[in-house]
Amino acid sequence: MNWQLPENRRLIESILALKNEKEAESFLRDLMTENEIKEFSKRLKAAEMLSLNIPYSIIEEKTGLSSTTVARVSKWLNSGEGGYKKIIERVHHHDPV
Repeated sequence: MNWQLPENRRLIESILALKNEKEAESFLRDLMTENEIKEFSKRLKAAEMLSLNIPYSIIEEKTGLSSTTVARVSKWLNSGEGGYKKIIERVHHHDPV
């Protein structure tokens, strides 16, 4: 992934410019379809569950994700760039899963 491309930099800058939950909701809804939002929400839920060592079969049942998607989330959670781990740490520091 080339984060230095101007359009990618602009996306990051736009996310960082959001000031509150309402702005984030509005931006994400304008940026993505409802189904994309649901899919990304399920992937984050899967990452949270994986971080608690919940079995794949339960994650698949609770999220509706395929085993392939759960495995992909697990791969990025455990050997990606640390994005899932950082968000889980920050969000769940105050609000446990």
